[in-house]
Amino acid sequence: MTSIGTGYDLSNSVFSPDGRNFQVEYATKAVENGGTAIGIRCKDGVVLAVEKLIGSKLLVPGSNKRIVSVDNHIGIACSGLIPDARHFTSRARSEASNWRKLYRSPIPISSMADAMGGYAQAYTLYSSVRPFGVTSIIGGMDEAGGPGLWMVEPSGVGWGYFGAATGRGRQAAKAELEKLPLPNITVEEAVKQAARIIYFAHDDNSKDKDFELEMTWVRLGKAPAEELEEGAAAKGWGKHEEVPKELVSEAERLAKESMEGGGDEEMEE
Repeated sequence: MTSIGTGYDLSNSVFSPDGRNFQVEYATKAVENGGTAIGIRCKDGVVLAVEKLIGSKLLVPGSNKRIVSVDNHIGIACSGLIPDARHFTSRARSEASNWRKLYRSPIPISSMADAMGGYAQAYTLYSSVRPFGVTSIIGGMDEAGGPGLWMVEPSGVGWGYFGAATGRGRQAAKAELEKLPLPNITVEEAVKQAARIIYFAHDDNSKDKDFELEMTWVRLGKAPAEELEEGAAAKGWGKHEEVPKELVSEAERLAKESMEGGGDEEMEE
């Protein structure tokens, strides 16, 4: 059995003797070199956050978004090759548009994840194409399932999550996500935690590089989070939009204080 791709990584449609598809593994490696992206499913919505690494001081702040809206109620955060991410999210917009034309209603979050997983998987089958070098975290809110969070990998596999992380700092981010009482927190609480986790993952993996924190959420206009019972979730069509700048600034301030030695105690306050 071979443990390297020599002779078995020239075509996307060939397995190695030990059952591996090296092209998919290479695509996954491209994702691991990208900035950290996380998603947090809450009882009243979903929060998406991305560590956008700054390659040049000449870049315009706020440009080259890593989180995009594909429908009013769905956002996608990507990590990996940015051109691949743009094509992937463009396809997601087409899926959302076609669903509205066919069924006269917005696409459910799970159906979007299934469609995009199938699309990504098709690019692992033929020698004339290559897998997408991007992992996408799909977050949204619909009337049937309430808040939904899915992650689609280069292989096409998609899973539903309470908290998802991908990119360079995924291991550190996952460890921090597992400490949260998900999904029984509000989106306001999740914004603070997401900022802390992104800063923690950045400090652990890319400390010498500058970055911007990009953050969005999907929630009802006025979700009665305080009135929800333990384990219950708000239902309805949410709206995907950027988190207000004042909330992001406050979350970043708390995250920086936490990194300086306050730990989780400061965040809890």
